[in-house]
Amino acid sequence: MPKEGLTADTIELLLSEAKKARELAYAPYSGFYVGAALLTKSGKIYTGCNIESAAQTPTCCAERVAIFKAVSEGEKNFAAIAVIGGKKGEEISRICAPCGVCRQVMLEFCDENEFEIILSGRKEKAKIFKLKELLPLGFGADDLN
Repeated sequence: MPKEGLTADTIELLLSEAKKARELAYAPYSGFYVGAALLTKSGKIYTGCNIESAAQTPTCCAERVAIFKAVSEGEKNFAAIAVIGGKKGEEISRICAPCGVCRQVMLEFCDENEFEIILSGRKEKAKIFKLKELLPLGFGADDLN
């Protein structure tokens, strides 16, 4: 169910793009494939997939890949992100929420009161959260003043 500026069509498009991105994930260790589709305020979509490393620490989540792609191309104004994840070869059955590190990166570039995070699983309709709901008391630039 859409909140504020997101239409049902936009939500469906972002979820579809996240599913496509998920197929490109490199996750030979966990077998957990995640895709993300990031919507800029200008209407452009950047996608990302998780990329694992045998050393684990250098692993990067789909959400951060999408955000870093966008930022590296000069985009810094984001409206929403859709995230889809689950074991490779299995139907997506539950929502896959961003990890704490991804939430913190979102806070760096997104308005916590406006930015929307769309999560969906096969059996569940899309759930939409404001960043502030998923990262209460996040540490941001204002905390450095």
